[in-house]
Amino acid sequence: MKHEDEAVSTILEYMSITAVLITMMIMLTLITNSIIIEDSADNLKYHTFVDIGNGVSARIVDLYVIAPSNGRITTSFDLPDDVAGADYTVKMDPSASGAAQQIIVTDGNVESVISVAGIGATKAVTGNTTGTGLNRIIYDSSGV
Repeated sequence: MKHEDEAVSTILEYMSITAVLITMMIMLTLITNSIIIEDSADNLKYHTFVDIGNGVSARIVDLYVIAPSNGRITTSFDLPDDVAGADYTVKMDPSASGAAQQIIVTDGNVESVISVAGIGATKAVTGNTTGTGLNRIIYDSSGV
């Protein structure tokens, strides 16, 4: 009888250890997805949004520098269609004015905010766009 009890104890021990290890593997799989994949994608999106916002800000400032005192000038530029497989929006912060004007680049989850360098105190900048297709910046001295 003693050998039969040892056999049952050994099987129960292996089953207990296996159950604990399977539970740990399931938890590790769930945690790995959020830590490695989602956090890395959000980090990539943020830095790409900063680059896009800086590029839009530079284009706005460049256009302002060459803008005529009387007249209208238009430029077109292209932005990436998507970032990390998701669409995004580039918009001017409607609540900011003057030197505090900011460009907001967001996909609804990750957001970066970039100042409009150099011209915010003298010119109001408005509008929004997406990465799809060509984008346009228009300067009109009449303010239209």
